[in-house]
Amino acid sequence: MKKFTDINDPYQTPHEAAAYMRTATSTLAKHRLYGTGPAFCRVGRSIRYRTSDLDKYMESKLQRSTFETVQS
Repeated sequence: MKKFTDINDPYQTPHEAAAYMRTATSTLAKHRLYGTGPAFCRVGRSIRYRTSDLDKYMESKLQRSTFETVQS
C-alpha cells in the first residue's frame, strides 16, 4: 500500500516539495508570493506541487558558468 506522503507521489505538499528540491519551505513560499518559482496548484487552502513541474523548474535553472546572467 502506498503511503500518502510518498515522495514519488505526483502531487507533493510544500514540505515534500522542499525536501525533493533540497531547499527550505520558506523559499518556496517566497517564490509563490513573487511568482518566480515552480508552478503549483491550490486546492482550497492547500498548496500542491506536481513532481513534473518541480523537475521542469529545476531544469530551467541549469547553468554552465557563474558568469551567466541570472534569469527568473
